[in-house]
Amino acid sequence: MDKGSQEHLPARLWWVLVGLTLVWGCNWTAMKIAIADVTPFTFRTLCLGLGSGVLFAFLRASRQPLAIPRDQWKRLALLAFFNITCWNLLVVYGLSMMPSGRAAILAYTMPAWAIPLSILLLGERLTARKLLGLALGMSGMALLVWDEFHRIQGAPLGALLVLGAAFTWAIGTILQKKYPVRAPLAGYTAWLMLVGGVPIYLGALFFEDVGKLADIGLTSALAVTYNVLLAFAWAHWAWIKIATSVSVTVFSLSMLVIPVVGVFSGMLFLGEQPGWSEFAALVFVLGSLATVIVPKKKG
Repeated sequence: MDKGSQEHLPARLWWVLVGLTLVWGCNWTAMKIAIADVTPFTFRTLCLGLGSGVLFAFLRASRQPLAIPRDQWKRLALLAFFNITCWNLLVVYGLSMMPSGRAAILAYTMPAWAIPLSILLLGERLTARKLLGLALGMSGMALLVWDEFHRIQGAPLGALLVLGAAFTWAIGTILQKKYPVRAPLAGYTAWLMLVGGVPIYLGALFFEDVGKLADIGLTSALAVTYNVLLAFAWAHWAWIKIATSVSVTVFSLSMLVIPVVGVFSGMLFLGEQPGWSEFAALVFVLGSLATVIVPKKKG
């Protein structure tokens, strides 16, 4: 895994961020469609089990290493618990109680948790540039949340679950920096998904009727396929690639475009109309992204 902690997103990772933004942004709509027919534990079992399986198959076919050193398994299990188990369960249950775009916004308040934790636990410096990026990004999120505050009031449990997911993702991001796993990135990603999914697989087995999968519609099946191939098999590799290549602050702010894409995706596929707050939030978030993409001029 990469050990760098750059203070801006290098150009070689821009395409990774663009792909991740589009895939995960549109995935909030895909998840909303899928969980209309597929129960939460079963849905996440398909995503994690098949998604890791696709990645393992690709790695095996391309003869890339899969082994994790024995002394790294405890670290991997800890990271999988916060980044995979907690995040996936809290998000999917929270999403079932509220609109997809609003859930995406709350989930990506993650920088508000991760950046202070990175300063406290990792000793990262909060420069004026980082502070500007955080202020712009959180302003964009605040605009969207305020615009739909009455909806969140109508689903307080859903909002709390998604906020909990954001907090566990922040903890997982910090731990991933503080206790990196010594293993090839792609193999680590596949194992992270597979191991993190174990409690979820058991939940599907004991608490849900997996046989109902035979009754799901074509649209939901396509949404599940999208999750398996893109949102999990590829996007989790992309997420870890960025997260392990730059500082926590840069990574966190880089993710802020995703919920804006999620809001517009919901509008496009669910028939909602964009308002001034969505466009204003997009401007704020793009400004925030510029602070981590554009390298600081050397004086």
